[in-house]
Amino acid sequence: MKSEIKKLAEKINEIAIKPVNLMEFCGTHTHEIFRYGIRSLFNSNVNLLSGPGCPVCVTHEEDIDAIIEMARRYNVGIITFGDMVNVPGSSGSLNNLRAEGYEVHVVYSPVKSIDIAEKNPNKDYVLIGIGFETTVPTLAYTVKLAKEKSLKNFYYFSLNKLTPPAMKALLDMGEVKIDGIIGPGHVSTIIGRKGWMPIFEEYRIPFVISGFEPLDILYGIYLLVKSVVEGKPGLINAYKRSVEEEGNVLAQKMMYEVFEVGDALWRGLGLLPESGLSLKEEYMEFDAKIKFPVNVEPAVDTGCRCGEVLRGVITPPECPLFKVACTPESPKGPCMVSSEGTCAAYYLYGGYEDE
Repeated sequence: MKSEIKKLAEKINEIAIKPVNLMEFCGTHTHEIFRYGIRSLFNSNVNLLSGPGCPVCVTHEEDIDAIIEMARRYNVGIITFGDMVNVPGSSGSLNNLRAEGYEVHVVYSPVKSIDIAEKNPNKDYVLIGIGFETTVPTLAYTVKLAKEKSLKNFYYFSLNKLTPPAMKALLDMGEVKIDGIIGPGHVSTIIGRKGWMPIFEEYRIPFVISGFEPLDILYGIYLLVKSVVEGKPGLINAYKRSVEEEGNVLAQKMMYEVFEVGDALWRGLGLLPESGLSLKEEYMEFDAKIKFPVNVEPAVDTGCRCGEVLRGVITPPECPLFKVACTPESPKGPCMVSSEGTCAAYYLYGGYEDE
């Protein structure tokens, strides 16, 4: 494999005769690129940017504050995925909340939240629904299961977001020059190549859906550089072993049986129209935002520049907190917390040294 990687990298450098800015929108791509040292294989004309492809990272500070306030005011149990517990809000994190004596559960499967609620019928529980299109079908199934079981102490706090609107927002902002997009493989397994067609047709920007092995990523970069240099944009599925043209139709059906599209607040991007998912009317009885209403103050500026990192405007070393006040042991923002965060990738794999 090493010889194949070397040959492909040489081909990329050979055809990269002008500057090419490529952005990956998937946090897994970001970490794999750093873990395998892929950036170091290219000449100075190939520049890789990291985008907002981390669901935990794009969760807005005000949503974290709302969850914490909900637990304190109504004494509900919080159920979430692992990375979320360490993301700081204005008044601490869910880990701090647990240290105060409130009930916070970390689960690896959202269906586990049903078991927790069933075993503790005298306490209300709120499942924090976080993730892009990849995780939404399982979360939708969990809410549907709660309805089938007629659970009265299970609620859902939706932080689910849709990826294409974030891509559109970044391209519309024009803060950074993006010549090509390394399309997220995981999301694409759900929405298919067809799911990216509106973005491609509007912006005519080279777009390659890529897998996650080193050769997958390099091949995707090769196709993008070739497309940019030749001036022939295309929407290419280079991950056909997992991604189909229409995507996973059954998963999409599950998603939209339970959820409907609405506006959502993104860290670093603000309020984006039709970029989130909320419970449909027939599942509104499980909506934690309605059952446990809270009001939170606007988020306090802590100096963390995670939002700019998510937009590709700066790299983590350009944030004055990086590796000084902000480390994995004491994170100041979600980009350092999440296993898919760009700051965590720079910190763990030494990517900042390349800067």
